[in-house]
Amino acid sequence: MALELRQQLKLTQKLVMTQQLRQAIKLLQLNRLELSDALQAEIEQNPALEEDLTTPESLETHFSLSSTIEEKSIPMEPDITETVKVSEGLAEINWEDYANNFDSNFSFAHETPPADAPSQFDFISEKPGLSAYLHWQLAHSNLDAKEWEIAQFIVGNLNRYGFLEVELERVIAETGCERDDAEYLLEVIQELDPPGIGARNVSESLYLQLERLGKKDSLAAEIVLHHLPLLETRNYKALAKETGRKKPELERAINYIIAELTPFPGLPYATDITNYVVPDVYVRKVDEEYVIQLNDDDIPRLKLSSLYQEMLKNEKNLAKESRQYIQDKLKNADWFIKSLYQRQRTIYKVMESILRFQYDFFERGSAYLKPLILKDVADDIEMHESTVSRVTSNKYVHTPQGIYELKYFFSTAIAREGEDDMAAESIKTLIRKMIQEEDRNDPLSDNVISEKLAEKNIKIARRTVAKYREQLKILPVKHRRHAR
Repeated sequence: MALELRQQLKLTQKLVMTQQLRQAIKLLQLNRLELSDALQAEIEQNPALEEDLTTPESLETHFSLSSTIEEKSIPMEPDITETVKVSEGLAEINWEDYANNFDSNFSFAHETPPADAPSQFDFISEKPGLSAYLHWQLAHSNLDAKEWEIAQFIVGNLNRYGFLEVELERVIAETGCERDDAEYLLEVIQELDPPGIGARNVSESLYLQLERLGKKDSLAAEIVLHHLPLLETRNYKALAKETGRKKPELERAINYIIAELTPFPGLPYATDITNYVVPDVYVRKVDEEYVIQLNDDDIPRLKLSSLYQEMLKNEKNLAKESRQYIQDKLKNADWFIKSLYQRQRTIYKVMESILRFQYDFFERGSAYLKPLILKDVADDIEMHESTVSRVTSNKYVHTPQGIYELKYFFSTAIAREGEDDMAAESIKTLIRKMIQEEDRNDPLSDNVISEKLAEKNIKIARRTVAKYREQLKILPVKHRRHAR
């Protein structure tokens, strides 16, 4: 059989992921804050895309549960406005006005500011953290150059809780100092404010705080040094046996530890930025009817550049390359606007479907959450499951019951004999309620909770209860038990 080369034509159909489709999918899975950044980036990159600053006829569009999006849809037609001319003459900036000087007579109100008025730079400077606070204190210590280097290394290896994360051997190896010098500098840092700083663990930190208060030989010091695990579980019986003290003495010592000491001294100086949840959708009840409203705050309205459209109309005066460039940019801008509109439309449809499936939740709370999977919503709105998954990822909805992630409404089903299936989130709500109402002197174990749920025809194993409890971030029974 001879080998030979042949040419043949073959006609096939393939699903090709175009660049426009990739962009639409990317926009779909962005949350509101990420979308705002993406819009600004696209405006900067595409000169044919502009922010529409004209006042719209209606700033907000409300959709009711009984309405459909197709009825509310507005055709995407670009607005053509006159070109905005920018004045070439700019006033000269007087940089002396920005001097960081409290004695300056300059103020934004053209009046003399008070003597204790902060500078404008105080509002944009970085917030000092634990490291800066410790360096400021060390600057007032009489340390030579070598000691300052060792102290800086130690401070640089403190975590956000104020604990030293490296052993002294590492300090010695990295700085080339003697052990006595490393121990001395560590003691210097441990004498700084806040009390307990520079410790290796919680036990040492609490002891340093007691030492600062003159109670290093007290019962509280003995407990934090040698019996911290028993303190965590409030095991008074074992503590009495180990220390030889009576229960009233132990109670006074433990109450003092809880009231006067902090296990993480560096935490109040942490500079971590709090990320607040901004809902992408609002669901409000108006006149016994739920209304869905997309959150469009701080999201610019876009339009095609009227200047580029006028240039394209006069294409006779343009070179071929320039005409092709403008056409491509206008096409990309038009597709971006349509993709953005399609994103908002899809989010609304998904939220509308969730509202239909989980109506009891919006009326009565999380205990009435029903089992729901992505396929249910996908079939309801006639879209693919992957589209629903992208819509519900990293997006939040503000409801009468609180703010929830859209993924929260999708929960696995727990079968019940002779009754409708129950959502796992509803069972978690029952477990949380049981623990909140339990006797603190005799808290419920996972096995007891499992038995109580079985009485309500909810049969789940003890290990499942433990898994749900851990997901709810509830401590085990030994940590929830109070002293009798």
